[in-house]
Amino acid sequence: MEYSRRYEKILVGILFFTWGTVFLDRMAELYLAPYFAPVFHLNDQQIGLLASAVSIAWAIGALLFGAASDRFGRRKILIPATLIFSTLSWVSGLARSFDELLLMRALIGLAEGPCWVAISALTEESSHPSRRGLNVGVVTSGAALVGLFAAPILTTQIASRFGWRWGFFVTGIPGLLMAFLIWKYVKEPEPSAAAVALHKRGTQIGQYFSVLRYRNIWLCSIGAGGFISWLFLQNTFAPLLITRDMHQDPRTAGFLLGAAGLGSFFLGFGLPSLSDRIGRKPMLLFLAAISSLLPLALLARPLYGHLWLLAAILFFTQGGQAIAALVIVLIPAESVPPEFTGTGIGVANLVGELIGATVAPTLGGTLAESHGLSSTMLMATAGTVLLFLAVLFMKETAGARSHTVESNVATV
Repeated sequence: MEYSRRYEKILVGILFFTWGTVFLDRMAELYLAPYFAPVFHLNDQQIGLLASAVSIAWAIGALLFGAASDRFGRRKILIPATLIFSTLSWVSGLARSFDELLLMRALIGLAEGPCWVAISALTEESSHPSRRGLNVGVVTSGAALVGLFAAPILTTQIASRFGWRWGFFVTGIPGLLMAFLIWKYVKEPEPSAAAVALHKRGTQIGQYFSVLRYRNIWLCSIGAGGFISWLFLQNTFAPLLITRDMHQDPRTAGFLLGAAGLGSFFLGFGLPSLSDRIGRKPMLLFLAAISSLLPLALLARPLYGHLWLLAAILFFTQGGQAIAALVIVLIPAESVPPEFTGTGIGVANLVGELIGATVAPTLGGTLAESHGLSSTMLMATAGTVLLFLAVLFMKETAGARSHTVESNVATV
């Protein structure tokens, strides 16, 4: 296909804010929970159930509709999904009970999962091979800037002034704008000859499972499970650790976690592009290693006497968005034939969400009850260790899409 640098910039800009909007809506319930929980008389278990419902539905939607986007096109999945989750975010503000809110959030997860796959595949397929890492890194960093840095400020300020319902109303608006921009400016990537042939002859379900023949897909799924466990364990339990165990003010917790979120944006913005030159594996090993230090830094009591130093450490060790770009997007996409890009990304995302965003936080909460909150940070570090070990056995994929993927087939 022809690669236009100007079009790539437009595409990356639109998808950057679209992915940021997806994460804004996904995280809104966590930031607004202190406001609506007393209204519905919710306990901690019910708050956790809301998050789990989104994660499970997200994982299912990512796999099913990711595979559908391989056959029917990215735009046909992304535009309706963006409209649906934005509308449902607005409708969440009308919920009158916990059951209604739970249903709305589960449906949002079902719509947002396909957005992740379609956005990732669009970026990967529409970028010149020499800029894939750069473009995917920029797009995924939108989650950090919008969802982890701006979202908590925006939602809580709105909720404190106008009520929690308006927090949901406002977060639903940007997605409607992004759906229009995608419809207006984003082109469907030109399908490969194999994809055209696949579409013409029809696709058997078993053909999508053929991605499991590729060793990297198994390893990326394991690595994604470790990574997302690290991500959700620290986001769920770090605020409690800082305020309860370290006896810090909640504003201090906000400052420290905000510094980490900002670091995730900058690392996610730049480091995946470097993997275009030095390789995906070396960069992912480096990111797994430095990110394992973040939960340990939060356990170091002496550092709380030097908050700016601790904030700097968190800033430089939050490799979350860069890791996501590599282990959930680039390596799976480059490890399978082009006609199964969405399926490959969907499988890695499915396993990662089920392990990291559902099982790990539940297990972490159980451990915290019996062994204290520090156990959750050690568990988070174990997640990045698992990622590191999985990467050791991966095959390098930088540049593979421009040549062949056959060398990535596992011998099983």
